[in-house]
Amino acid sequence: MKKLGLLLAAATMAVSASAQTVTESKTFDNFYVGINGGVATKTTGYSWLKNLNPNAGLRIGRWFTPVFGLAAESNAYFSNKPGVSRGTVVRGLNTSLLGTVNLSNWFGGYKGEPRVFEVIPVAGLGWFHQFGTESAGKNHNALTSKAGIDFAFNLGSSKAWQIYVEPSMTWYLNGENGGQGIEYNLNKSFFQLNAGIVYKFKNSNGTHNFTIAQLRDQNEIDGLNNQINSLRSDLNDKDAQLSAKDKKIADLQNALDECQKKPKKAATATNLQPTVLFRQGKSSIDKAQYAPIELIASYMKNHPEANVEIKGYASPEGNAEFNQKLSQKRAEVVKNALVKKYKISADRLKATGCGVTDKLFEQVEFNRVATFNDTTKD
Repeated sequence: MKKLGLLLAAATMAVSASAQTVTESKTFDNFYVGINGGVATKTTGYSWLKNLNPNAGLRIGRWFTPVFGLAAESNAYFSNKPGVSRGTVVRGLNTSLLGTVNLSNWFGGYKGEPRVFEVIPVAGLGWFHQFGTESAGKNHNALTSKAGIDFAFNLGSSKAWQIYVEPSMTWYLNGENGGQGIEYNLNKSFFQLNAGIVYKFKNSNGTHNFTIAQLRDQNEIDGLNNQINSLRSDLNDKDAQLSAKDKKIADLQNALDECQKKPKKAATATNLQPTVLFRQGKSSIDKAQYAPIELIASYMKNHPEANVEIKGYASPEGNAEFNQKLSQKRAEVVKNALVKKYKISADRLKATGCGVTDKLFEQVEFNRVATFNDTTKD
């Protein structure tokens, strides 16, 4: 029985892993900060090379996946060209919220670390503030829209640094001085060519980038399925040889061994085969693990008299007190899923944290589970 459970657990973990390309990110993972600078010029009506406007900016962003991200950027423009002097050191300030798309990872796939060269379009909306003095005229504000493309190079053995060259266009959507209708008008825009450098902060996975989740290949999954089918066939033959009373006694003994304690009241405990697997140190349920929970929900709906005890376990690594609390949380999160998602009455469910075990399955990591026992009283 334990061997079959081990193989079922391995197959379930393999399916779950195959659905996730990269490891899970925490809240403050995959953030970066960078500076940039370059020149800008009015798109029309002026000679580009004679009316270059220097600028410098700051960009802070985050990648949510290897393909999609979001960044906030603000650039200050220093020159008084083109046009009359504004009488200020900084002519204007444009602040934008930009969506970022890594086309190299989208079309080429993410291989576990950034490529040396990547193509990353950026686009979004912003706000331009033009400074002025009393003699030069009042300040002005305008809604802007920026679109550009970064030609990026990732540097270093850890790929923590990135430099990029970015040509872009910025439109004054309601006119340079604001107050006009919203439109993308080439005559109310400027072209910009900037270069920048970015530093990517270190993540909880120990690197400065996304990492690939460990996957199991299809041959391994097929092999596990074959072994499961073989063991199921053997179990069916053995079950046919047992009387109903003997099977109940065997199931009760298994349940007692798992929790290493005897129940206070005499009851018939039937071990229900589905098992929910958890990641190390986690009590959240992966999407693939709702399948066994759904089986238990279906069982309880088909047997309205049944009461089920959910037993949470932790593998032996780490602090014993932490693992006891973790096993209780695992049992409770499964109970909550049955109550909230599958509408099973909470009175029919009991969540028990059984602490650390290495006896359910031979492979240590497969003992991070929650199991189910039918505890309907005679």
